[in-house]
Amino acid sequence: MLSEKAKPVIEATLPVVGENIGAIAERFYAHLFGEHPELLDGTFNRGNQAEGAQQKALAGSVAMFASALVNHPDHLPEHLLNRVAHKHTSLGIRADQYQVVHDHLFWAIADVLGDAVTPEVAAAWDEVYWLMAFALINRERGLYSARGVRAETVWRDWEVIEKVRETDDVVTFRVKRIDDRLVKTSLPGQYVSVKMLMPDGVHQPRQYSLTQADDGEHRSFAVKRVSGNGKPAGEVSTLLHDTVQVGDTITMSLPFGDVVLDDSGRPVVFASAGIGITPMAGMLSHLTAAGSHLDVTLLHADLDEASWALRRQVFDDVRKLPNGKLHVWFERGAECSLPVDGVHSGTMDLSDVDLPAGAVYYLCGPLPFMKAVRSTLIDRGVSTQDIQYEVFGPDLWQADAD
Repeated sequence: MLSEKAKPVIEATLPVVGENIGAIAERFYAHLFGEHPELLDGTFNRGNQAEGAQQKALAGSVAMFASALVNHPDHLPEHLLNRVAHKHTSLGIRADQYQVVHDHLFWAIADVLGDAVTPEVAAAWDEVYWLMAFALINRERGLYSARGVRAETVWRDWEVIEKVRETDDVVTFRVKRIDDRLVKTSLPGQYVSVKMLMPDGVHQPRQYSLTQADDGEHRSFAVKRVSGNGKPAGEVSTLLHDTVQVGDTITMSLPFGDVVLDDSGRPVVFASAGIGITPMAGMLSHLTAAGSHLDVTLLHADLDEASWALRRQVFDDVRKLPNGKLHVWFERGAECSLPVDGVHSGTMDLSDVDLPAGAVYYLCGPLPFMKAVRSTLIDRGVSTQDIQYEVFGPDLWQADAD
C-alpha cells in the first residue's frame, strides 16, 4: 500500500505527471540506452522503440499503477502486473535490472519536470516505483521458479525441422529440441520469445504464440511478415521469412503468457482477426488433444480465405470437437471452400451468430477489432471478467481494458 505520507503527494502530482509521462518515458529510454547500450542487444525491441510504442506502454503502465494505488488502495492492478511479468520472464529480465531502470527513470522525471520535483515529490514517486517493481519481481520470481529456471536460463536452442508457408505473408515454423533437458509443456494460449542475431550483430527478441499443443519434443509458431507501409519493415519477421531454413538453429525462451485457456468447464468463444488466429489455434489444438466436449465456438475475420492463416489446422480441430462451431467473416465476400458453420461478408458482426450462455471469451487481433468486439459483448451483458485479450507487442490498451 501507498503510505499515508505519500498518498496526498501522489494525488496532487498525478495530473502533472500524467500530462508529461510520455515525454518522461521518451527521455528515460534515450538516457537508459545511452548509458546501457547492451540492453538493446537481446532485451529491448528496437522496432517498438523506433515507433514509440514501448514508450507509450511504459507511460501508461506507470500512470495506471499510480492511479490504482490512489483510487483502489486495497487492490493492485493484477491484470497489468501479470501481463508485464510474463513478458519480462520471456525475456529473462533480472531483479537487479529494476535498480538500473529506477535510476534512469527518476533522472528523466527530474529532467522533464525540473523544480516541480521537490524532495517530497521524489520520495512519493520513488515509493510508487518500488511498490510496482517489487510486485513484478515477486511475480517474476514465481514464474521462473514454476519453470525451474533462472532469468539467465530461460533460453534454449531448437532445430527448425519444418517451414510451412500458410499464406503470402505468414510462415509456420516447427522446431525440435536439441538437448535432452526436460521440456515443460506450455499452457494453452502461451507464447515464446524468439531471439535472432541481426546482420549488424545485435540480437533482437520477438514474441510468437505457440500454435499447437506440445508433445514434449516439438513446438510450432507462426510468423507474419511485418511490412513497412512507409515505416521500416519488421526486421525479425523478415529474417525468419527470408533466411531461416530447415536444419537451422534458433534460440527460444520457455513459454510464458497470462492469457491461457480457462479450465472451469464453461463454454469457450474465440474471436480473432488476421494473425490473431495464432493463440486461438494453440488453444484449439490443446482442446482437441484433450478430447474436449466443451461447447467451443471460433469466430474469425480476415480479408478472404486465402489470407486466413492456419485455416486447415483450425478447421480440422474444430471439426474434431463434438461441440465445435466455426464462423468466418471475409471483407472481400462471403466465399469459402471449407464447410464452416457460417460464412459472412464484411467485418465481424456478432449479431449474425448465437453465443452460448455463460461463456468465457478470448480476443486477439488488431486493437480496433478487439475494442469493437469487447464493446459489443459488454453491451450484450458479458462481464468484463469473462473477456480476455492478447495484444501483440507493447500493450497500449491497458487503461481501457481493465
